[in-house]
Amino acid sequence: MEQRAIVELLSKSALFGSLPDPDRAAIANRMRRVEFVPDQMIFSRGDPGREIYLVLEGRIRLSILSSDGRELSFAHAGPGSIFGEIATLDGGERTAGATAISRVKAMALPQRAMLELIENNPKVALAAIRFLCARLRETDQRLEAIALHRIEVRLARLMLSALRLQSPGSTGRNVGLDLGMSQGELALLIGASRPKVNIALTMLQDMGAISRTGSTLTCDTEVLQSIADME
Repeated sequence: MEQRAIVELLSKSALFGSLPDPDRAAIANRMRRVEFVPDQMIFSRGDPGREIYLVLEGRIRLSILSSDGRELSFAHAGPGSIFGEIATLDGGERTAGATAISRVKAMALPQRAMLELIENNPKVALAAIRFLCARLRETDQRLEAIALHRIEVRLARLMLSALRLQSPGSTGRNVGLDLGMSQGELALLIGASRPKVNIALTMLQDMGAISRTGSTLTCDTEVLQSIADME
């Protein structure tokens, strides 16, 4: 991928999107290319945070292991997503594990380079602060959703979030959605079991929010939003 394309991806990332092009170009110049094969563990919870990653192609699962050994996935990182930022920014241990779901191409920014950019450029420092605050709010909302909302509500919200990333501004009764994951992955993301996710998908279909053809979904965004807004 050309350097200009990497700068463009950085412009769409939550961490670096607010920076002007010259600053994003400086960041891109400090990054190196890396690749991972399916099921490869990129890092584990407790590892030192030495790099921040920008996904170019493929998908990463971010997860933790419960006390009984179950894997609990809380997010996926796809093209344009940044992951591994928390431990890299604060110098602590990784708070979660990262595993390649598919073949992944990414750019890695070393911790030393990131800290130098923060020290020398107030815009980068402010962008990092804003990003971490947004992540904290996002985590609070996710915990609230798991604790308080029914599975179909959580699933509708996840679908709307995915639609905003895949098809910004698309609304209506026939908006295509490719989640790019199995029902098992969906279950991990919303804190439910696979059978319950299957039941919730059927409920969304019966309510007219989605239709399914194999792994392809067609969404009615208005109905999905009404379900997502349920208490």
